[in-house]
Amino acid sequence: MRIVGGNFSGRRFSPPTKIPARPTTELAKEGLFNTLANLIDIEGIRTLDLFGGTGSISYELASRGANDLTLVERDLTSIDFIKKTAAALGISDKLHIIRNDVFKFMKQSTEQYDFIFAGPPYALQNIDELPLLVFEKNMLAPNGIFVLEHTPRNDYQNHPHFMKMKNYGTTVFTFFTQAN
Repeated sequence: MRIVGGNFSGRRFSPPTKIPARPTTELAKEGLFNTLANLIDIEGIRTLDLFGGTGSISYELASRGANDLTLVERDLTSIDFIKKTAAALGISDKLHIIRNDVFKFMKQSTEQYDFIFAGPPYALQNIDELPLLVFEKNMLAPNGIFVLEHTPRNDYQNHPHFMKMKNYGTTVFTFFTQAN
């Protein structure tokens, strides 16, 4: 796993093989952050990484200047790896790791974030609940961006907060916004 941009660009980390995660490919991650560069200023923003996995997206956000990062993950092996990597990058004070089921966390959430990323398991049966909960629970700050990573079999173009969709083979990113 490699950080593709920002202050930590080029840094490599090897997650344990026991982590039950499917990290976003470097090509897709690079495409995602190139798109985000034209949509939001990451410097200083408040972020939420749902289904944190290896922490890859949060490291990219920190590398680009986000300074209030919340990551939700339920797997303890993943969390241990994320803590070690955050310490190695010197971002432990900026990264708040919450060990919880993502849906339980979202249903209890009262916070707002400038950027939310969800990279759920592709086989997740209730993936369509994610955009519903983000907007029902008012989790996205005004003019914030929510990105959902999914396969081409899901289509959110008719969602009222749909912004755009980017396709990288079997990886699709759908962008939603809470525009004023």
